[in-house]
Amino acid sequence: MNESPEANTRTRDPKIDAPLPSPSRSPVLRNFWFSIAALLALFSVPLYQLVQFALPNELYSHLWLIPFVSLGLVWLNRSQLPQVEATRPDGWTLGLLAAGLVLSGWYLTLAFSPAPTELQNLLALVVYAFAALVAASIGFFLGSRMLRAVAFPLGLLIFMAPFPLVVEAMMESFLQHASSLTAHGMFVLSGMPFMREATYFRLPGFSMEVAPECSGIHSTLALFLTSLVAGQVLLRSPWKRAVLALVVIPIALLRNGLRVFTIGQLCVRIGPEMIDSWIHRQGGPFFFLLSLIPFSLVLLYLIKTDRKARRPTSATPLR
Repeated sequence: MNESPEANTRTRDPKIDAPLPSPSRSPVLRNFWFSIAALLALFSVPLYQLVQFALPNELYSHLWLIPFVSLGLVWLNRSQLPQVEATRPDGWTLGLLAAGLVLSGWYLTLAFSPAPTELQNLLALVVYAFAALVAASIGFFLGSRMLRAVAFPLGLLIFMAPFPLVVEAMMESFLQHASSLTAHGMFVLSGMPFMREATYFRLPGFSMEVAPECSGIHSTLALFLTSLVAGQVLLRSPWKRAVLALVVIPIALLRNGLRVFTIGQLCVRIGPEMIDSWIHRQGGPFFFLLSLIPFSLVLLYLIKTDRKARRPTSATPLR
């Protein structure tokens, strides 16, 4: 029995059969990207000043890499990101917006004030404002769940800013004095007679001082940022991530103390001219590589214990 052509004809509902809109073209994402473009335009001058400041600066030459590292972390976890949701902004979003506006106003007040302000302090302030407003844009347009999901990459943007001068001076002073104390212990263990006054060492036939530029702040900052990213990518336990970041401090002090101790021994055993040798002038990368050995061992141990903790336990069989 033949069916009529009308029986094979299916009524098409345009609402059902219409293709789904592309997420990239949704109004929510369009508004979000527009807000980011607007922020980049508004902050273009200080961000350009930041690049000019950072590139020739040994301590801050890494700053321009931070946004790409943040984007890379978001891309690595893109499959775990929540769906974009249109929700009312929560307290965190409003707080970030308020902080960004206050910091922006503070920056403009100082930038156009007759009294001069150090460029490094201005750049730190404006980057904090920019990072807060970027985070607020995510909360407003993509939802609070998305804001929480990308909290770490957003927090990493703080390190796109140079340290305020007072913070940089405090960090240098701590590393300078703590490294001198570490080297003191190494000289004691070696049996070499010496005298120390704060950061000044008097050795047999030679004297030297651990200057602020010998504090190792650049290597310490590089290792600390490495610990943050490695912990986020390779570890799941928050306390293990904290341990990996905190272990950078004793490793840095041991590295700096070993460098001071080595230079002191060379100057006593070989001659004072060793103070101008490569190990003093260009030895930083070598001692940084040495510090990666204990850091890697700690990281491998934390990865191993982290995997054991996440391994499912087998059920006890009934007897």
